[in-house]
Amino acid sequence: MWVRLHYVYPYPHVDKVIPLMAEGKILPYLDIPFQHASPRILKLMKLAAASEDTLQRINQWRQICPDLSIRSTFIVGFPGETEQDFEDLLDFLDEAQLDRVGCFQYSSVDGAQANSLPNPVEEPVKQERWERTMEKQQQVSRHRLALKIGRRLEVIIDEKN
Repeated sequence: MWVRLHYVYPYPHVDKVIPLMAEGKILPYLDIPFQHASPRILKLMKLAAASEDTLQRINQWRQICPDLSIRSTFIVGFPGETEQDFEDLLDFLDEAQLDRVGCFQYSSVDGAQANSLPNPVEEPVKQERWERTMEKQQQVSRHRLALKIGRRLEVIIDEKN
């Protein structure tokens, strides 16, 4: 039986699971919704993570478990996001070398506190940032997949058609 973790946060307790992944007791896969990399935007989102600590933690995890795959999701165009904040996100993607990434454009949701934040990002800018994020991640994913060429891997096929 394979056990795969979903939607975990990079809190210190995850550090205790990584050796189990290296031993093959848990699949070497984490799905962590980082949301952004800019400390300023993370603070506006009311998230406590710091990208420098996160990058250090990812590097430590991969030293212990080199086969670790990490998937995440990010939001671009959050109210107040500057070009520099967005560049911080692109830099993070370069450094973190995540295997898979999903990206969403911020949209207001009824009752969300973020709706009242100043400096909303214009829709064309959100779209352009989304495209740049996905282009960056395609480059990273290609590199990560190229590292698997020539290796024999055990896989699960969900369905065949």
